[in-house]
Amino acid sequence: MRPIQMVDLRSQYLHIQDAIDAGIREVLASAAFVKGAKVNDFATHLAAWLGVKHVIPVGNGTDALQIAFMSLGLQPGDEVITPSFTFVATAEAAALLHLKPVLVDVDPDTFCMDIHSLRRAITPRTKAIVPVHLFGQCANMQAILSIAHEHGLRVVEDACQAIGAEYRFTNGHTAKAGCMGDLGCTSFFPSKNLGCYGDGGAVFTNDDSLAARATQIANHGSNVRYHHDMIGVNSRLDTIQAAVLDAKLPHLDEYTRARQTAAAYYDHALCGNPHILLPGHTPDSTHVYHQYTLRLVDANRDKVRERLAQDGVPSMVYYPVPLHKQTAYTGNNDCPVSEQLSGCVLSLPMHTELDVQQLEYICTAVLRAVNNE
Repeated sequence: MRPIQMVDLRSQYLHIQDAIDAGIREVLASAAFVKGAKVNDFATHLAAWLGVKHVIPVGNGTDALQIAFMSLGLQPGDEVITPSFTFVATAEAAALLHLKPVLVDVDPDTFCMDIHSLRRAITPRTKAIVPVHLFGQCANMQAILSIAHEHGLRVVEDACQAIGAEYRFTNGHTAKAGCMGDLGCTSFFPSKNLGCYGDGGAVFTNDDSLAARATQIANHGSNVRYHHDMIGVNSRLDTIQAAVLDAKLPHLDEYTRARQTAAAYYDHALCGNPHILLPGHTPDSTHVYHQYTLRLVDANRDKVRERLAQDGVPSMVYYPVPLHKQTAYTGNNDCPVSEQLSGCVLSLPMHTELDVQQLEYICTAVLRAVNNE
């Protein structure tokens, strides 16, 4: 059996090595390492795949969030509501602009923004809602968009973990994660479902005006070289990373199916154990399983992880401290579900290269560990 990894990027590369290498060689031959043709090619191909009008490639997912906030013209002191149970970048990008991140609780089953907590957090200073499509499935976008419309708020989707997840509205309309609000953001960090071999990210929108602003902001606030009409930043996807992503994009549906197959194996093998709660699934969204995250019941997580490590099975805790308990973000709302989840969640290996032998071994090890055998 091959060694088990949380994410096996080398094996994935070997399967598409010819396409990856050809794309990189093309960039090297052109010497267009910044703003080369491959960047526009990838943006065009990804926009078509997502069904969104505009994709603006940027330097990373955190930059994408910051540029989205800047594109909306949010001002210091404006409040943006986002979940406490998420990676810090979601709140960090707002705080860097002197916006106020207002942290709300999440649904205990889906790990996404709790709608009742969202409603309670809205004040006259609220200007935007930032739902996070955590671990690979969409937040309750129908309710979030309705609330945003009711209160005149903007919506910036953090889709950094959910590229390709599809949400279905009650009227039958479907849209992919990041393509429903005013703006959507994603990361192309190597371990993401669509990852490059360095840093990268993108902003999505169907709004022509917001697309133009985001593009200009990402380029030092400039449309014409050496002429700067607004304050901007320097954030771009380099051409080699665009070539890697463009080679991977045709395989993304295949990668999603592989993750869903692995998740189904976990579900079947681990269901029914009194110490394990399986990931919750919302019927309104597909799940692309950036992470496969369990909740442990009456089991010592540290000891479970130690036992798994002894058996050669890696695991991770996403996230051990919710944002409202972080020193940088104190003074926010109480989020009891986020606190409870931070004490009991455990993520198992999840990637496109897991085989049945590995999955069987992982599940056997997990059951032994939680049963203290």
